[in-house]
Amino acid sequence: MTYWLLNAAFLGIVALVAVAAVLARRGTPRRVRWRAIGLAAIPMLILTAIFDNLMIGVGLVAYSGERISGVMIGIAPLEDFTYTVAALVLLPSLWALLPARAERPAA
Repeated sequence: MTYWLLNAAFLGIVALVAVAAVLARRGTPRRVRWRAIGLAAIPMLILTAIFDNLMIGVGLVAYSGERISGVMIGIAPLEDFTYTVAALVLLPSLWALLPARAERPAA
């Protein structure tokens, strides 16, 4: 099994949750804000590139050469960035799906 195949399973679940969030919360204050996700992706992907390269460089993580695509950013395989993208989409989508908590009266 390649890392892309494993990532496809995770991304499929993320896509289903994102579609559910878009359909369920259309027109409500807790909708998925895609522009914010895109802006958050910039520093998150940069940090992923830095720290993945550091972790691989010091030997904390290693990848099987026959299971990666061979496309690298530094010494980190491109497949490593999928988890960051999944988190960037999944967490706001879950937030949009969760019911809003009732406000507490002021004490």
